Amino acid sequence: MPFSLTTWNINSVRLRMPLVADFLALRGPDVICLQETKCENDSFPLSAFRKAGYTHSAIHGQKGYHGVAILSKLPLSFVDRRDYCNIGDSRHVSAIVEPAPGRKIRIHNFYVPAGGDEPDPEINPKFAHKLKFLEEMRLLHAEAERHAGVSTVLVGDLNIAPLETDVWSHKQLLKVVSHTPIETETLTDIQTSGAWVDLMREFIPPSEKIYTWWSYRAKDWRAANRGRRLDHIWSSADLAPSLSSIEVLGEARGWERPSDHVPVTAAFQFQGEARERNVGHDT
Repeated sequence: MPFSLTTWNINSVRLRMPLVADFLALRGPDVICLQETKCENDSFPLSAFRKAGYTHSAIHGQKGYHGVAILSKLPLSFVDRRDYCNIGDSRHVSAIVEPAPGRKIRIHNFYVPAGGDEPDPEINPKFAHKLKFLEEMRLLHAEAERHAGVSTVLVGDLNIAPLETDVWSHKQLLKVVSHTPIETETLTDIQTSGAWVDLMREFIPPSEKIYTWWSYRAKDWRAANRGRRLDHIWSSADLAPSLSSIEVLGEARGWERPSDHVPVTAAFQFQGEARERNVGHDT
């Protein structure tokens, strides 16, 4: 039984809704997780998603900044929104989906702070905020709900490229926010201590380059190809054997008025009977 999930930093969902609609028509994942939606909940274009078949939603937005959303063809339950660092930012939402009978998955959707330009928390409050946010993420464990039969997936724009092959130049980016040692080591430790499996690297060997983001600053992003893997899909270990594919849709960076991030999709194959798709929504 197939199930697919996409993560995409859309950089304004209202501005790029036509691109999202095209993507949904093209790939049609069961669930899509968006970051940087940049709108309040009552301004979110839910009608466009419902028209595309995504009748269930869990959104956590704010005016002009941040914002995360889970849109699903399948019912969502136990929606949770956490205020990391207690400053009122909308950077997390989670919900449980049941992709196959007896298979429940808690999906955590994150937008980790970018951290500004200077990788020094003493002089850069944005970087200090990022490090504090990451410390709070340590409390999240992949096996937290296994006692209740719930597996876990963590997706989103984590704003860190942890491996040398996750950036175009390891040496040149060692002092650049998103690839500094304190960030990469912290993210790796969060993954290890939380028993998370990096599904992208389960499917694509760590020896291969992966990029999910290309800066707007490059005049020709294709020719320069100075990318970074800032977008991630992690899971509890029990889901890894069911992973059937990972797709990084690099061509989306070349679409008209694109986000600087591209959609990443994980596909799974679960055992079980055919599921029913219920109509409704969850906000």
